[in-house]
Amino acid sequence: MVASPVHSQSVIPVRDSTQAIAHPEQAVIAQAPNLAKAFQESGVDGSIIIYDKNRDRFYEHNPTRNATAFFPASTFKILNALISLETGVIRDDLAILTWDGVQREIPAWNRDTNLRQAFKDSTVWFYQVLARRNGHEQMQKFVEQANYGNRQIGTLDQIDHFWLEGPLQITPKQEIEFLQRLEQNDLPFSKRTIDLVKDIMIVEQTPDYILRGKTGWATEVSPGVGWLVGYLEQNNNVYFFATNIAMSNIEDAPKRLHLTRRSLKTLGLL
Repeated sequence: MVASPVHSQSVIPVRDSTQAIAHPEQAVIAQAPNLAKAFQESGVDGSIIIYDKNRDRFYEHNPTRNATAFFPASTFKILNALISLETGVIRDDLAILTWDGVQREIPAWNRDTNLRQAFKDSTVWFYQVLARRNGHEQMQKFVEQANYGNRQIGTLDQIDHFWLEGPLQITPKQEIEFLQRLEQNDLPFSKRTIDLVKDIMIVEQTPDYILRGKTGWATEVSPGVGWLVGYLEQNNNVYFFATNIAMSNIEDAPKRLHLTRRSLKTLGLL
């Protein structure tokens, strides 16, 4: 499932700049800043793809991996939150769900929590409850309308884990396309829902920029797959990114943000 490492990088000018959503597979490849260096120095097998909205071009390292489908893991919490707010199974970002008392491996998960905090802590059980409350038919409908990944959520009994162990899969390129639609308010959700999820996604905010994102860690494969997807708003521009790495243990978790930040800095950002 995990692509073989291909240590290359490219800038990809988009052929048709009139398209609402830019698609990397339709692009022309040219040379770019050396995004591979951060991965090589960190000893990480992985990839990153960045889309510059104003300049209408892609930058990427490891194109083969960027076109490979993986389980979205907790990056799916972005869409799960959108669906759950829209359907009303959760009222808002502060409505609390009661912890079931089951001790889980991450201490932050072992407590009552709300949508906003569960997003930050990546609390799996919370979003599993939301998926069950939405139900299979409703979840399938919105996954298809959002054109998310391969759009497959499996059978009724997979309703609370299809993003963790399949059949749902998504490529880094597809993550970028989904994030573009989110930023442009071009998803089948109300403005209130989209604005709330965008606010929940904020990782860092300064007078100079806003960084939004969501991590993920797919542990049902070996090695595991670590994600960080999101977008940076800076200098009246938007830069979408999807970072994907081989992640064997929790000690690798900080590398997702580290590699993303280094890559953005290579482009003269942050």
